[in-house]
Amino acid sequence: MAYELKMPQLGLTMEEGTVSKWIKQEGDAVKVGDVVVEITTDKLTNEVTSEVEGTMLKIVAQEGDDVPVKGTLAWIGQPGEAVGGAAPAAAPAVPFAPAPAAAPAKPAGDTSIIVIGGGPGGYVAAIRAAQLGAKVTVVEKEHLGGTCLNVGCIPTKCLLHSAELVEDIKNQGKEIGVEVDGVKVNFPQVIKHKNDISKKLTSGIAGLFKMNKVKKIDGEASFVAPGKISVKKADGTSEEMTADAIIVATGSVNSVPPIPGIKENPNCIDSTGALSLEALPKSMVVIGGGVIGLELACAYAAFGTKITVVEAMDHMLPMLDGDLTKIGVEHMKKMGMEFHLECPVQSVETSPVGAKVVCKNKAGETVSFEAEKVLVAIGRRANTASLNLEAGKIDNDRGRIIVNDKMETSVPGVYAIGDCVFGRAQLAHTASAMGEVAAENICGIPAVYNEKTNPTCVYIEPEAASVGLTEEQCKAQGLEYKVGKFPMAANGKALILNGGEGLVKIIAGKEYGEILGMHIIGPRATDLIAEGALAIGEEMTLDEIIATIHSHPTVTETMREAALQAEKRAIHTSNK
Repeated sequence: MAYELKMPQLGLTMEEGTVSKWIKQEGDAVKVGDVVVEITTDKLTNEVTSEVEGTMLKIVAQEGDDVPVKGTLAWIGQPGEAVGGAAPAAAPAVPFAPAPAAAPAKPAGDTSIIVIGGGPGGYVAAIRAAQLGAKVTVVEKEHLGGTCLNVGCIPTKCLLHSAELVEDIKNQGKEIGVEVDGVKVNFPQVIKHKNDISKKLTSGIAGLFKMNKVKKIDGEASFVAPGKISVKKADGTSEEMTADAIIVATGSVNSVPPIPGIKENPNCIDSTGALSLEALPKSMVVIGGGVIGLELACAYAAFGTKITVVEAMDHMLPMLDGDLTKIGVEHMKKMGMEFHLECPVQSVETSPVGAKVVCKNKAGETVSFEAEKVLVAIGRRANTASLNLEAGKIDNDRGRIIVNDKMETSVPGVYAIGDCVFGRAQLAHTASAMGEVAAENICGIPAVYNEKTNPTCVYIEPEAASVGLTEEQCKAQGLEYKVGKFPMAANGKALILNGGEGLVKIIAGKEYGEILGMHIIGPRATDLIAEGALAIGEEMTLDEIIATIHSHPTVTETMREAALQAEKRAIHTSNK
């Protein structure tokens, strides 16, 4: 019997595909890996390759035909070989990704993978590879979940949730009829809640490993040769290991600037220290106006800590559109936070209070700020110092591993993902997306990492989120664009949630209205931004967002309203 070429499942929700073009015709010779036919699903065109060698005996589905998943497309075999029935039949959806476009070098079940690091990049890569049939081992030197679950994203958001409740009760409670006498912050309980959440999530990863038969080794890995590592285990022993592929997912660590006095003063802490304080400080100087510094600054300001932010640059949160930053800074000032821009730190000195931060202001004058604690938040660097990248012959830029869009390094079979790579956003969801890409490429499924749909979320008060191009970037690139804005103050649900503070801003191409960027500050901003990422990824236009009915009363209505405003047809705000 000849080989039956079936309609592959090219996505988890795909039920059928359209035959757009036959590359091979009846009578043509076909080799393994040859592209046979192009299939269109929605706006995407995919190439289907042959898994056998032979002759195209019979084409069943003609160009333009819609064929259900697992339905018959054609028959390939030897001349004279029997051809089966042509009636296509639908089959149950495949639970994971589609079959590879080209057969992998070896069966997935025989593919061995070592993942170095069990953070949001590493553990996702491990599980995805295990789903695809690979034998996966994760080497982790400390905690599953990495920085994000243990001393980063999740713990910070726990503190911010507690802080948001305090802010709401103090500033909105009386207005909405909820009066509370003597709001008190039980700081040890805040920290305990944070620890409980982190523990629950990290133990959940261990359960997922068990479910997917992922092996975990406690130890620290370093390269001893290209494609070969040595693992120093907790008991002091070492073991050399190799595999068909290695994924480096070691993340990043806090940077410590070369400022005199910082390392010597115990009251200078990084973000990890700020998440594990035993007592609430009365005052804190935050060095750095980036995401990490301002998120923690917002939390501690809400708890009652006097916050002073010093930043060497003339602006903060450079990753956000300027309109969002302006609103965010105004709110933080209302919380009592002080900002000193273009004020680089010169040194940190001892002080009876805790520490003195000595700076030079814009005018060149020496100024100083004293506080119980100094939070040093000037960014993060790749955590690759102990990997011995030189022995592994892995190209890097000062420790940041260089990869292509398949997450391949300069060494065949070695991949890198997440914060440890060069030139990509240092975000947990970035690492997870890269992890899936690396795992799929290793297991024979072509995949690439696409930064354009990668949102940035900043959990200041109110929270902000951004995806795609900012207006500043559009100007710098010389793009012709139009802007739609809608104030949260004109949205009923936002008025209920936070008094209507915030803004939605959509940037679209001038001629066709394709979405170039979406920027939100206000309640639920970090949840809403997924619509912007989807719009950019699917090349949607303003008209398509407008044509989508958004439920009422919700904050999501602001996104459609901003699209309407860009087209000068807003209903609930001015079109000027």
